[in-house]
Amino acid sequence: MSAKAFEWPIRVYYEDTDLQGVVYYANYFRYMERARTEWLRSLGVEQDRLLTEERRYFVVVDTWAEFLRPAKFNEMLVATARLADMTRATFQIEQNIYRESVDGELLCRGRVKAACVDADTQRPLRVPVSLFEEQLQ
Repeated sequence: MSAKAFEWPIRVYYEDTDLQGVVYYANYFRYMERARTEWLRSLGVEQDRLLTEERRYFVVVDTWAEFLRPAKFNEMLVATARLADMTRATFQIEQNIYRESVDGELLCRGRVKAACVDADTQRPLRVPVSLFEEQLQ
């Protein structure tokens, strides 16, 4: 799975930081969530329609992050998302956060494992391969 990573720009706001103007660690997960949502949208996956029309949704079942360098108030960041692996009912997304651009300093790297779930039974469902066709090539 070697597709180019999806990129989503983010500005660090005052509300994202602590007293020293450094991004609070939990906010990196919020940045990654935004990038994942926009990545899925770029693939044609609208999660609200997935729920209402197909009665399925995604849940995070595991996450990991390594914080390498701090981001600070008012900086521009880029969060990325790329399909790293897929099984019948789960998919793993590799995510990075960089200062200014993907050529900039790597601040945080992470992974998120998500499962596809039936909205009515709460049971795992097969991940529709069609969602990630471009990523699998």
